[in-house]
Amino acid sequence: MFRSMLRTTGFALAALALSAGAQAQAPIKIGSVLSVTGPAAFLGDPEKKTLDLYVEKINAAGGVLGRRLELYTYDDGTSAGKANTFVKRLIEEDKVDILVGGTTTGSTMAMVPVVEKAQIPFISLAGAVVIIEPVKKWVFKTPHTDRMAAEKAFEDMKKRGITRVGLLAENSGFGQSGKKETLAVAGKYGMQIVANESYGPKDADVTTQLTKIKNTAGVQAILVFGFGQGPAVVTKNMGQLGITLPHYESHGVASEQYIKLSGRAAEGVRLPAAALLVADALPKNDPQKPVVVGYEKAYKARYKQEVSTFGGHAYDGLMIAVGAIKRAKSTDKAKVRDAIERTKGFIGTGGVVNMSPTDHMGLDLSAFRMLEIRNGTWTLVN
Repeated sequence: MFRSMLRTTGFALAALALSAGAQAQAPIKIGSVLSVTGPAAFLGDPEKKTLDLYVEKINAAGGVLGRRLELYTYDDGTSAGKANTFVKRLIEEDKVDILVGGTTTGSTMAMVPVVEKAQIPFISLAGAVVIIEPVKKWVFKTPHTDRMAAEKAFEDMKKRGITRVGLLAENSGFGQSGKKETLAVAGKYGMQIVANESYGPKDADVTTQLTKIKNTAGVQAILVFGFGQGPAVVTKNMGQLGITLPHYESHGVASEQYIKLSGRAAEGVRLPAAALLVADALPKNDPQKPVVVGYEKAYKARYKQEVSTFGGHAYDGLMIAVGAIKRAKSTDKAKVRDAIERTKGFIGTGGVVNMSPTDHMGLDLSAFRMLEIRNGTWTLVN
C-alpha cells in the first residue's frame, strides 16, 4: 500500500484545535485515490504530482477560506478493488471533505457507490462517459469523454475521406466503454466499423488482432481505444507489421510517455487531446493559453518533466473543488456539491467548463484539439 499525506498543520494549529474556535481553523481535507503504480501509472503519477504541487502553492498563498489544505492520497495500483477500499478509508477514517481522484474508469466506478451513499462530492479524473451518464448526484469529472474522442476522430476521418474503420479496443473499463460509444456514434458520421477486435492492457503482443484488421477488405483506418502501455504495444506492432493505414488513438494516450514507449512507430498518429499538449502553439487570443502555459511552466520547473493531459485533469479537478468551496463559503458537503454543479466559465487545461444539473462534466466537443505526432512531438492539425 502506498500512502502519502501532506500535513499542513503545525503545533500552533493543533493547540487551537482545543479551543472553542478550532472548527473555523481546521484544515480542509482533500482525499484522492490515484493509480500511481500499475498499468495506469503514467496517468496517475502526474496526477499525484500535480495535486502535491498545487496544494502546496495554495497553502503558500494563504489557503482557502483562511484554512490550509490537507491532502490525503492513496495508490490503488490500478486496482478497482483497492480503490473501493481506499475511498472507504478516506471517508470513514480520514474524514475528508471532498474527493479529487479516480485515475481510471474502473477505479472510479468502484468508488461511485461508496461516494453516493456517503454523500460526499467526488470529482473524477477518468474518461468514460458512464461516470456521468446517467447523472449521479455527487459525482463529477474533468476529462473529455470517450464518446467525444470517437466523435472528434470521426470528424477528422470524414475530412480525409475515410469511411471504413477497424476498431481495436482494450478490454478495460475505459476501452470497453470507448468501444460502445464508438459503435454508437459511427453512423452519425457516416462511418462503418468493418473490423472489431480487443486486447488486454498487459498483452505484450497484439499482432494477431492487427493482422485480422489489416486483412479486412476495404479497411481505411485504425482507431485504438486504450490507455497506459497497451496502446504503445499496439503502435509498435503496427510498425513491425508494416501497417501504413491512418492510425488514430483516443485521449487515453495524451502523454509524452506514449511517444517514448512507441518510438518511431508513433509518427503520424492522430488523436484528440486537450490544448495543454500544444500550449506554445496556441494563438495569443486563445482563452486557455495563459492557463496551460502557466501550468506547463510550474510543472516543468518543479519536476523537470514534460506535462501530460492527465496531470492537467488533476489541476482542473482541484481548482474546480477549491472554487466551489470558496463560493459555498463552507466545506458543508451539500453546499459544495451544489457549487460544483453551478461551475460556469471555468477555464481549465481541458477547456472551458460549464456544468449544470444535467451535465456533470461541462465540456463540449470544441474543448478537444486534433493533434498529430510529427518528429516525436505533438503538432496541431489544421
